[in-house]
Amino acid sequence: MAILVFGTKERDPVMATRKIRIDHQGSTRGAFEKAKARILKTQTVCGICGKPVDKTIKWPNPMCPTVDHVIPVSRGGHPFDIENLQLAHFCCNRAKSNDIIHSKKTNKPEVLTNRNLPQSLDWSKYRE
Repeated sequence: MAILVFGTKERDPVMATRKIRIDHQGSTRGAFEKAKARILKTQTVCGICGKPVDKTIKWPNPMCPTVDHVIPVSRGGHPFDIENLQLAHFCCNRAKSNDIIHSKKTNKPEVLTNRNLPQSLDWSKYRE
């Protein structure tokens, strides 16, 4: 039997088990899109690996630009606060997933960073 209406919890068994993120719906989505456009205009370096991001590359290339939540929404991060968003490569963002990497305990104030992930593959030679 085919499911005719997608996205409703009553008729789609996949959506019945999936949580709907706040930045994917309603007025919050518009605020996220505005913040995303601002990040794409102002930032040029991946916040995760620290390498330059080529904004002319389109999806599904793993090196295409995306906007990453520093503190993931699933972990209580704000969905569209400009301070919680950073530019990232698609592959870096997928590798980070919903992790938060804290700095080691010192006398200095705690700083959140995402630059502890190694770049495992050279995606610069990727062809669509």
